[in-house]
Amino acid sequence: MTLFLAMCLDAALGEPKWLWSRLKHPAVLMGEAVQWLDETLNDGANRKAKGVAAVAGLVLGAWIAGQVLTAFPGRIIDVVVLAILLAQRSLADHVQDVATALRGSLAEGRVAVAQIVGRDTDQMAEAEVARAAIESAAENLSDGVIAPIFWFLIAGLPGLLVYKIVNTADSTIGYLTPCHAQFGWAAAKLDDLLNFVPARLTAVLIAAATRSAGLLPDISDDAPAHRSPNAGWPEAAMAHGLNIALSGPRRYDGTMTDFPFVNDAGIREVGPDHITEAVRVLWIVWVIVLIPAGLVAWVF
Repeated sequence: MTLFLAMCLDAALGEPKWLWSRLKHPAVLMGEAVQWLDETLNDGANRKAKGVAAVAGLVLGAWIAGQVLTAFPGRIIDVVVLAILLAQRSLADHVQDVATALRGSLAEGRVAVAQIVGRDTDQMAEAEVARAAIESAAENLSDGVIAPIFWFLIAGLPGLLVYKIVNTADSTIGYLTPCHAQFGWAAAKLDDLLNFVPARLTAVLIAAATRSAGLLPDISDDAPAHRSPNAGWPEAAMAHGLNIALSGPRRYDGTMTDFPFVNDAGIREVGPDHITEAVRVLWIVWVIVLIPAGLVAWVF
């Protein structure tokens, strides 16, 4: 019942501006905690050890917070916290916003996609804008929806909060840059571990949603070629499911990086209609997860 209600609440409300314009979103608070540790500890010698200690402290704090919240009677706290930390509605809305903007003009599309990706967007062609939006949809379906649900089902609110703080730490400091290669090592490795199963589960769900389960061998062949050990799975599934090519060359901080295409034989002239189709896949996956959650709630 908790999962069913939380998924419905998230789908109905998303991230209401009237609330989060007055309060800090828990994800923002997590990001500030990670940023404070980065500014405080990421200096001098033994940066890897300091990074390990920082992540250990974050995990312990998240686990304790989860235990405290679990101690409250009833399930309302579980429903509200899980709904807040799911990103289905906000993800679908943000990705669809790119399609809507791109139908207006390429310049509007570039501005919209810059809100959801970290690469350079000012010189993107239409197909690059569309690919970036669809890649974000696939990867964040795993990170923002399936993985939180998975860890909530495995370990309740403590598991959910641990996953979210580790994922936030990875997004903040888990980069192979001179500044974070050592300090962010623990965050990146632990995030890879926690996303190992959810990423592959997301790929299966996308394959089911796009009726391309027969392409799972092709998806498993393409996924390891991705620069991320986990993100390649949902991206490969989305690419094969929509018969499009994803990933490929992109620019970061003014430098072009020549990443290989995922589903190289797929359509490369991707546009706003493909983005809308990817959003439809997000919602089909949501339904696939919601139905058994609802059945379990009804039976028990």
